[in-house]
Amino acid sequence: MNWKEQAATSHYQTAVAIQQALMAKNIEEAEYGIGELAEALGRSDKRALRSQLTRLMAHIIKWHIQPERRSRSWLASISNARIEIEGILEDEPSQKRNLLQLWEKSFRDAKKLARDETGIEPKISGLTQKDVFEQEYFFN
Repeated sequence: MNWKEQAATSHYQTAVAIQQALMAKNIEEAEYGIGELAEALGRSDKRALRSQLTRLMAHIIKWHIQPERRSRSWLASISNARIEIEGILEDEPSQKRNLLQLWEKSFRDAKKLARDETGIEPKISGLTQKDVFEQEYFFN
């Protein structure tokens, strides 16, 4: 069994294969499968966190560079991304350290997304955790 490929393809199918290995009393094979599944789940959580962080930052950047286009939809997107990130961190507190590791890459990607969506080159040099998670954004 190629556990790495299996775990990257389907977490559920990997769990089923591990269960089958255990039922066949192939403990060593099952242990290897569990290790690959754990790594795959960790990568998946990290990707979800990065995706939400990038999306959140992109909306905040757009909020700053295009004030005339602010909308309730942008507020909802900011709130939704914050809620999703909070959920990820509640479910997997170990992802908090990944948040810091992902910060600069997510910011660079968010600037690119904001530029691509608005046609405006963002002149913003960074976002703080306060900007991203605490700042209240209001639509008038």
